[in-house]
Amino acid sequence: MWAVVVILILVGLALLALEIMVIPGVGITGILGFLLMAEGVWLAYSREGTAAGNITLIITVLVSASGMAVMLRSKTWKRAQLKTSVTGKVRTLDDMGLKVGMRGETISRCAPMGKAVFGNHHVEVDAGTDYLNTGTPVEIVRIFENKIFIKQITT
Repeated sequence: MWAVVVILILVGLALLALEIMVIPGVGITGILGFLLMAEGVWLAYSREGTAAGNITLIITVLVSASGMAVMLRSKTWKRAQLKTSVTGKVRTLDDMGLKVGMRGETISRCAPMGKAVFGNHHVEVDAGTDYLNTGTPVEIVRIFENKIFIKQITT
């Protein structure tokens, strides 16, 4: 009987550790782990008596608390975290020098959003209510915040 109790508690602890370290949120894994541990302690009380149940409960709580302390230490998380950093920066429309009146060409279908090239800058554009095919000559008619509005050039 003790083998069943120990296995239930260890599997429950493993599922709780998995829930805390890997799977975000409170989900089935954490609930199942807690229920397995509770079942193991309950079996110890019901089959082996109050003294054995109390000892099993105390050992389970101590093992759970020490495992939690080890997992929450900063060294544990430093070993698991990424060591790289992002060094790139976001290009703004001001950095690219795009202005109203610049002419370019669509490089994707604009229905009504799409991509266009102005000089050597590939940007996302809004054609309003127009639907433009790839390769259509366009002109910037308005820039609002980080959105570029275009119209088709008709010659």
